[in-house]
Amino acid sequence: MDSSSDLTRTAISATLHCLTGCAFGEILGLVIATALGWGDASSMALAIVLAFVFGYSFTLVPLLRSGMGLRSAIPIGLASDTFSIVTMETIDTATILLIPGAMAAGLGDPLFWGSLAGALFLAFWAALPVNRWLIARGKGHAVMHAHHAH
Repeated sequence: MDSSSDLTRTAISATLHCLTGCAFGEILGLVIATALGWGDASSMALAIVLAFVFGYSFTLVPLLRSGMGLRSAIPIGLASDTFSIVTMETIDTATILLIPGAMAAGLGDPLFWGSLAGALFLAFWAALPVNRWLIARGKGHAVMHAHHAH
């Protein structure tokens, strides 16, 4: 990295990339589970699993489209996203569980959407320093960026 501001910009970009995948999975999981009337544990499990699926797919698809094989792309996806997704999902899940009534809120309830938005906001800010630290050491999304021109 050339400077601290370049490092921070790269970390923000990586964190937004990760947040996008996690948010898609998280929202889809909670919407499905809420619509089906699932309990808290199964709702959170589905949301977390889908957050990982979407988070990794947002990294893997571009690598595969560039012509990289799946056997090569998977380790890069795991290396670039795992710590960020784990951080986001930990903060996101804990936040939603700590907001009174959030898990019982229905899809038409502003509490459902507000708590989810707030949790994702906090997850971004928790993952940003993690991503910055990893990228500064040539890890995390720095691993993926090294393969963008593959």
